[in-house]
Amino acid sequence: MDFVLDIADTYLLDSVYARVLPAAKPWEVASTSFSSAASAAYANATAIPMVLESAWARDYVPRQIVSLSVITLIGIHVLYFIFAGLSYQYIFNHEMMQHPRFLPNQVKLEIQCSLRAFPGMTVLTLPWFQAEVMGYSKLYDNVDDYGWAYLFLSVPFFLLFTDYGIYWVHRLLHHPVIYKYIHKPHHKWLIPTPFASHAFHPMDGYLQSVPYHLFIFCFPLQRYLYLGLFVFVNFWSILIHDSDMITGHALEKVINGPAHHTLHHLYFTVNYGQYFTWADRVGGSYRQPEASLDPALDLKKHS
Repeated sequence: MDFVLDIADTYLLDSVYARVLPAAKPWEVASTSFSSAASAAYANATAIPMVLESAWARDYVPRQIVSLSVITLIGIHVLYFIFAGLSYQYIFNHEMMQHPRFLPNQVKLEIQCSLRAFPGMTVLTLPWFQAEVMGYSKLYDNVDDYGWAYLFLSVPFFLLFTDYGIYWVHRLLHHPVIYKYIHKPHHKWLIPTPFASHAFHPMDGYLQSVPYHLFIFCFPLQRYLYLGLFVFVNFWSILIHDSDMITGHALEKVINGPAHHTLHHLYFTVNYGQYFTWADRVGGSYRQPEASLDPALDLKKHS
């Protein structure tokens, strides 16, 4: 996020803050001891082209918090509506909207739930982003610092670490003491659309994102690679919520895809993983997708 903030500052926010919260000019300080006429004369006499600056410097923490909040909110809205919109339009089977367990006005409700969750999730995530901007993470710029081999290996390492972390966070959220207060709103969507991908209670969405943030404070990761992986994470979360039950493909027993997550929404206590099936296998919660479990079969029964 520090890279994104630097780009935003350079091309937009420096100018915005300079106009909204400008730094004091020399003649404004001098005017405390001279008459207004003298101040004007001083200003005219010393006027030279100058770059506008803000009273809030880039490293001023309140400015960083405000900027990060705005960037995060804009970013998550853009990712959500672009990726979920494309998935809904071109991948999601619209016939599933006729399923008896598909709620009236469900797409609208999913979007409304997501939009309500975004501000809360942003506030909860800010400490991680702020710590990253202040240099406490292990993100690095130069590939040579750790070498190309580590760069490539860090991708599966990141995915395995976060997958296992999310598995246990997700499974904990299904504990009866916690489920009804935090995770139950997400399971309102028994036949989800891609717009259900972020339709969480804010604390639910935040807790399932913690492994992504935690990784870069424990292990080195190239800065631009992390940004790309973070976008991929959101894309994958959307993809697995398309209620797709295509079965029989080669990676079905390895990759936790849409079919696996569809079973999770239908049966609640299976397939907690995010990318892979291994954590569910180890934890005894794996359920193999089968054509006979496809919720689309219910459409024929009610046709």
